[in-house]
Amino acid sequence: MTSRFTVDGKKVSLLGYGAMRLPAVDGGHANNWLLDASKKDIDQKHLDKQVKRMLEQGVNYFDTSPVYCRGEAEKCLGIALKASGWNRGDYIIATKLSNFSPTNWSLDACKKMFADSLKFLQTDYVDNYLLHSIGNGGFSTFSKRYIENGAADWCAELRAQKKIRNLGFSFHGDKKAWDWCLERHDTYKWDFAQIQMNYIDWRHAKQVNDRNVDAKVLYDELTALKIPVVIMEPLLGGRLARYNWSLANELTPLDPEATLAKWALRFCGSFDNVMTVLSGMTFDEHIDENIKTFSPLRKCTEKEFAALERAAEAYLACSAIPCNSCNYCMPCPYGLDIPSILTFRNLYLTTDGKRNPREILKAYEKMIPEELRRADHCTGCGRCNPHCPQQIDIPKEIAAIDAAMDVLKTEALR
Repeated sequence: MTSRFTVDGKKVSLLGYGAMRLPAVDGGHANNWLLDASKKDIDQKHLDKQVKRMLEQGVNYFDTSPVYCRGEAEKCLGIALKASGWNRGDYIIATKLSNFSPTNWSLDACKKMFADSLKFLQTDYVDNYLLHSIGNGGFSTFSKRYIENGAADWCAELRAQKKIRNLGFSFHGDKKAWDWCLERHDTYKWDFAQIQMNYIDWRHAKQVNDRNVDAKVLYDELTALKIPVVIMEPLLGGRLARYNWSLANELTPLDPEATLAKWALRFCGSFDNVMTVLSGMTFDEHIDENIKTFSPLRKCTEKEFAALERAAEAYLACSAIPCNSCNYCMPCPYGLDIPSILTFRNLYLTTDGKRNPREILKAYEKMIPEELRRADHCTGCGRCNPHCPQQIDIPKEIAAIDAAMDVLKTEALR
């Protein structure tokens, strides 16, 4: 397993495990907020086996959060790590101060969240601790979450006390929050930072959404300050792993045996200042394929980088909605399955118009089987919008999807 950095003397695996999409008993992943949440219980026995297998194959970086998988991810990951039989010094735990709700903005609430993380993860220290999604909600929200309450300074104290070994932050959204952190690097001495990076966001994040920041800008600024980079969303929530003709057209001729996921992961791992690339590996085949990709990693050549850039441009021409299926928008108070609706749109409503309307309608019914979860039940309340790290105007997009489906229903009757 390729490794470039160390944390307290431990080599960090270049492939890391992102515990946002833990395996569920129904065969899917447990980060889905569906109406019947009981169907999404985490499959603890399966997770235990997966974690043990990853450790045996050299994956030792495990990233989680108090808010992942309906608040159950830390507890289940802690159980799995303990059940693995490996010593605490053999693996690296990263978790976050995920104080998104105003009820958790007080310093006492932050302290309780950290104490709960230690309890659930069954550890007395955290290797890498993050201020979670610092730009999400704008600078005013960032200030209330971390500055005005003294939480950032308290986290620095935790590091001095060795209760956390490294302090960093993850970033989505407002660049002002990012700049505030980097301008105070001399004060906080950030040990790492976590950014959304993939070959779409590398140069085209602002093209996707004008409020985004290109990953190249973020990476270069961190590298200039010698702050190691942790990568999240290397597959854009799985979108860069699914078959897409615009991607395959550019990449398959270069390596007919390589999956699209392998291309995306190789891109991220090719940059020298990357500490680890997080992947939410729900299924065993994901784990096996990704471990093979990083054992060892083969960096992209200039020719391959050029092909990936062409693939990014072709992909963006399809006008996909930048939904990563993180499920932060859920649960919808009116029962909509928002991530599935947006995913359906990207898969079926960005084509050249030659697909049979009846086929699309059948796919809609199959992909979102319960009528109440579909686009026509959106009230436009907007409660989902503040929670979206990609800053998608979700009600607007849902309304457009509903309108498109009405057109398809009319065409299907002809």
